[in-house]
Amino acid sequence: MKMNPERARELRDKLKPRPAELALRPGSRQLRTIRFDNAWPNQAQVAHLLLQGIERLGVSLDSRPNTLIVNYQVTDYTLHNIEAALINQGFHLDNSFFTRLSRAIKYFSEETELRNLSVPERLVKKSNEIYSKAWEHHPHGDHDDTPADLREER
Repeated sequence: MKMNPERARELRDKLKPRPAELALRPGSRQLRTIRFDNAWPNQAQVAHLLLQGIERLGVSLDSRPNTLIVNYQVTDYTLHNIEAALINQGFHLDNSFFTRLSRAIKYFSEETELRNLSVPERLVKKSNEIYSKAWEHHPHGDHDDTPADLREER
C-alpha cells in the first residue's frame, strides 16, 4: 500500500469534525480499537502515521499486532466514519465474526448517542409543573361526589 501526501490529505478532509452545533453539546469520549487484516502486514503502522495529523483525534499503536487505538469525541467523529475513510484509502480491516459483531454494536451505540444529542433537551421542571396543574383539574381516586352525611356508616 503506497501512501502519498495527496492520499493523506484526502483522508484528512474526509474526517472533518462535525458541525459546531453538535460540538457545543457534551458527548462521550470514545476509546476504540481498530483491527486490520493479518494478511496485510504493517497496515496499523501506516494508518497510525496517517491519522496522527487529524485534529482532535488521538491515535496510538496497540501492543497486539495489526491493531490501532483511536480516541475521539463522539460529536467530532464516529468509528464508522473513521473506518470507512480507512477502507476508502485501501486499508483492509479484520472481518472475523466477532469483530464484525462488535463493530456493529459500536456503530449503533454511537449513532444512537448522536441522535439523542441532536434532540432538544426537555425542561423537566416545566413539564412537572404542567402535569401537576393538569392533575389538580382531573378527577382522581379520592374524589367522591356523594354528600358527606350519606358517606357515613350507620
